[in-house]
Order: sequence, then structure tokens, then C-alpha cells
Amino acid sequence: MTVILASQSPRRRELLHWLIADFTVQPADIDEEVKEQYAPVEYVMEMARQKAAVVAADQPEALVIASDTVVVLDDQILGKPKSREEAFGMLRDMSDGNHLVYTSVVIRQGGKTAEKLTSAKVTFYPLTDEEINRYLDSDDYKDKAGAYGIQNGAGVFVEKIEGDYYSIVGFPVGAVNQMLKDFEY
Repeated sequence: MTVILASQSPRRRELLHWLIADFTVQPADIDEEVKEQYAPVEYVMEMARQKAAVVAADQPEALVIASDTVVVLDDQILGKPKSREEAFGMLRDMSDGNHLVYTSVVIRQGGKTAEKLTSAKVTFYPLTDEEINRYLDSDDYKDKAGAYGIQNGAGVFVEKIEGDYYSIVGFPVGAVNQMLKDFEY
């Protein structure tokens, strides 16, 4: 049985290896621009559905695992920053407060589909401009929803987490493990 991870994320690849030794990676080319018609939870679920559908259309008998993550502050999705300045603004806005992180997972195999949404509430300490700039100097913010990777240097920003840590990392490995029990691979 072919197992395909519909993501180019190195974190998702690493975490899926905890569960499945042999799989291929096939990122789905979809439009991930945030559309106003979607609430954050609807958006993150729709992105994972679309990724799974695109890859499953190519390989309908494979087990396809797709995921998407969004960071939400005041009901607004903070996407991947387009510049260092935008990343600085996102981190400044999240400083000394909390935000939500949602990660969706969609697994498809043949005619069977399973979906799961996980979340976490993250509270940041008050951040100085110097702390933010030191983190941005690492370039770790690039290609990350909300401009940070909790598993790297931005972990020092975190005062408290309520919910699934791996949802913040971008792949809720425990939830995926439970979902896979219903599939053959």
C-alpha cells in the first residue's frame, strides 16, 4: 500500500515517521490564499480537504494524509509572512497575549475519508523588539503560519499552552495515530 504525505513540511515528515516508516511526499499545489468567506476553522479544514483531494485524484488507491495549520489572533488568520516587517508585526501583535492555533488533518483512501481538527491556545510573554529581532535574524519565521516555529527559537516566547502541542508544530501526531487505526496501510 502506498502512503503519501501531501505536504512539503519537514516537521510533518519527521512526525509522520513516528507512525509510518515508509511513505512518499507529494505536496499538493493548491491556492492557499485566505478567502474572506471562510471562518478560520472552515478555512483550515478546507485547505486540508483540497490538498488530500488533489493528491488522491492522482493516486486514488493510496492512503493520502493532508494537513494544514493556521494561527488566529482576534478571529483573523495570520498567514505566512511575506516579509520580515510583516513577521515583526505579527509577533508584536501576539506579544503579551494569547492566540489560537488550529491544525486540520484529512486522511483519504479509496472512498473512505476521515477528518480531524485540533487546536491549542498559546500565551506569549511580553516580547521586546530586541527579542523579536533576534528571532527574526534566524530566518526561522519564513514559511511559518503566524511567523513562528514553537519547536525552534520561538519556544522562548511561550508562557503557556492549553491544548495539543503538536497542533502548534503543525501535525497532531497523536490524533493522526488514532485516525490511522481506521485505515489499512
